[in-house]
Amino acid sequence: MRALQLVEDRRLEATDVPSPPPPGPGEATVGIRAVALNHIDVWGWRGMAFAKRKMPLVIGAEACGVVEQIGPGVSGVLPGQLVSIYGAHTCGLCRPCREGRDNLCEHVGGVHGFHLDGFAQERINIPARLLVPAPPGVDEIGAAVAPVTFGTVEHMLFDNARLEPGETILIHAGGSGIGTAAIQLAKRMGCTVITTVGSAEKMEKAAALGADHVINYREDRFEGAVRKLTAKKGVDVVFEHVGADTWAGSMLSLKRGGRLVTCGSTSGVSTQMNLMQLFQQQLRIIGSFGCRMENMANAMQKMARGLVRPVIDTEVGFDGIGQALSRMEGRDVFGKIILTMA
Repeated sequence: MRALQLVEDRRLEATDVPSPPPPGPGEATVGIRAVALNHIDVWGWRGMAFAKRKMPLVIGAEACGVVEQIGPGVSGVLPGQLVSIYGAHTCGLCRPCREGRDNLCEHVGGVHGFHLDGFAQERINIPARLLVPAPPGVDEIGAAVAPVTFGTVEHMLFDNARLEPGETILIHAGGSGIGTAAIQLAKRMGCTVITTVGSAEKMEKAAALGADHVINYREDRFEGAVRKLTAKKGVDVVFEHVGADTWAGSMLSLKRGGRLVTCGSTSGVSTQMNLMQLFQQQLRIIGSFGCRMENMANAMQKMARGLVRPVIDTEVGFDGIGQALSRMEGRDVFGKIILTMA
């Protein structure tokens, strides 16, 4: 079968690899339909791995597929079902896993597409407990973007930041995949949404998604614009995933007692922080990584009800993956790039 493998830093190859054997106990064979590209794929592509990995490595951390076969003891999924695939290989046995706090697994085996072979292959055997069935009304693209794009945002906004209707939120990089999801989810619950983007074209698209105020960070200091928009009070929540370049401004954008939730550091992993500002203003900083499988299910239910929709920049095949990752690295996208397996 075909697979897309990283063979060395910045070098991807479409190759033939052995098909998986029949699924074992608790496993399902899933035929992959679509892979949603993320910044984690860019990190892996350019060699920013957090742990030792062996190449060649199949890429792809976020995907959907159709169940082709189930192994002994499997319940909850059936052949022919469209499923969204959880991207981390959790143990399923530790206390966090048993309690549904999947992203706090104490014995996680790694992230697919980064430490483990990913989903950019025609089929894969995977523990059936890591599959979340798509409800009626959710198509392949919707199921493909549920694990990271929407699941991450659900976990950030609702599990961690505890966003409430009527609050004001600053969402960085509103043209990114998770940015477009965050704008929709926050707006649908009745929040005032401020977002940052890097071009006039993206400003129009972010406003069309529902953002109340859009700031071009290349032309204006976003923290100054936020203070003006909030009559110097600041926002209740900052949705942060850029990192070093925006951190200080994000802290200045918070109101007293505000919450900053962060899931990324695309501009750098280290920064400085004013500790007096932190405790005097009684700010809360919350780290967020991945999501729970329940977040994926909740996101797909909202898609099925028409409350949110995936924003797709382009769809590419194997031959377009290099250009796609380069565009993502240069932030030349609005929404998601989808790798189709057809």
